[in-house]
Amino acid sequence: MTVEKMAFSKAINSALRASLESDPKTLVMGEDVGKLGGVFRITDGLQKDFGEERVIDTPLAESGIVGSAIGLALRGYRPVVEIQFDGFVFPAYDQIVTQLAKMHARALGKVKLPVVIRIPYGGGIGAVEHHSESPEALFTHVAGLKVVTPSTPSDGYWMLRQAIECDDPVIFLEPKGRYWEKGEVDAEGIPDGLHSARVARAGTDLTVAAYGPTVRTALQAAKAAEEEGRSLEVVDLRSLSPIDFDTVQRSVERTGRLVVTHEAPVFQGVGAEVAARITERCFYHLEAPVLRVGGFHAPYPPARLEEEYLPGLDRLLDGVDRALAY
Repeated sequence: MTVEKMAFSKAINSALRASLESDPKTLVMGEDVGKLGGVFRITDGLQKDFGEERVIDTPLAESGIVGSAIGLALRGYRPVVEIQFDGFVFPAYDQIVTQLAKMHARALGKVKLPVVIRIPYGGGIGAVEHHSESPEALFTHVAGLKVVTPSTPSDGYWMLRQAIECDDPVIFLEPKGRYWEKGEVDAEGIPDGLHSARVARAGTDLTVAAYGPTVRTALQAAKAAEEEGRSLEVVDLRSLSPIDFDTVQRSVERTGRLVVTHEAPVFQGVGAEVAARITERCFYHLEAPVLRVGGFHAPYPPARLEEEYLPGLDRLLDGVDRALAY
């Protein structure tokens, strides 16, 4: 495979396959990842090709899954854990925060924990409660964890390969509402750095910073604004901890305005940190306050109301209009 057009879900599957092939210490583990191939079929065919000792069906116990992965990492393995849905991660939160994130520092750097925790997150699939959360801020606040989220099939492939090769624990957030979107993947290309932001579309009038599921929304907003003679630059953050503030800063110094968007609630979200840092760095370049467009500070609603909850094109364009009105 060189350049191939594939769905986001297939790109993740291909990355897992390539990692399993290249390193016999790589393992995949989680609920229904083996015979079923995962609820989204992300791990389809992997257990058949690599066996039950490397693609492991676990009990329905997230704390046990992550705890076992920590033990395996201490013994030299590279476990890739799948949490079936975002809202299921919380039984494992204690293991992630008090053990996984801290062992490297606790051991004065002598212990490495190359564990990847894959979490399908975000809305847009009409699911029931606990299946459409956006918990990224709960992980970005924890020192010792790296948190990344791809927005394209190409990034899904390469960022997962890079995360698995990383010696630090990585929370790998997959926008489940984008699993079926297709894009080109070059498996022999040169990837961007795992923690580098990328300008997804150049513009001159305003910067929109987005990540994961809202990158497509930002690109749609840029296309709609272009019809009205406005030029929006879209920055895909890609990494949420650490954040590549330099790329965002360079963009805002050119455009003078910034709108940050994500599906998670605006209150104390990742956008708040981006807004604060860019205000500190770009105060004399800003022509308007940094604005945030996101979900509401409320529990995720029933499926019939999620279109009202999620920051869609209209809400984002309203934020753009407000920023440009200053």
